[in-house]
Amino acid sequence: MIAPGADPGLVLRDIHVPPPPSWWPPAPGWWLVAAIVLLAAGFVAGWAWRRRRRRVAARRLFDDTLAAAGTPARQVAAMSALLRRAARQRDPAAAVLQGEAWLRYLDAGARDALFDDGHGALLVEGGFRREVDAAEVAALHARARRRFLEWMRAS
Repeated sequence: MIAPGADPGLVLRDIHVPPPPSWWPPAPGWWLVAAIVLLAAGFVAGWAWRRRRRRVAARRLFDDTLAAAGTPARQVAAMSALLRRAARQRDPAAAVLQGEAWLRYLDAGARDALFDDGHGALLVEGGFRREVDAAEVAALHARARRRFLEWMRAS
């Protein structure tokens, strides 16, 4: 209804609400958040992939070296050499350790002592024996492989 004396061209109309903004394209801030999330996901995936490759390579190195050794005495010598190589990567001073000091170093920082019993003695002197029991070598193999892989993951 128009008031008397009012100009009909100046009629006020009801307020119109503008349409809500569309969800696409997102605001520049959302593009930045998406880019950061993608970069972080790529970094984590690359780090996990390299870590897995390093673990597989360490397992393969240990297993292939022992498979090539042949006799039980040579297998013990190969285990000792691999453990010393891993120890030198952790601490260069470990290269000069001998006997009981070497066995203590092998067990240092571990949740459970792996080389306190006769298996440690076999590791120290087994590479120099002519005859070594294959069952003892098999028990030492599991312990040495475990320690080698722990140390190679740490580096």
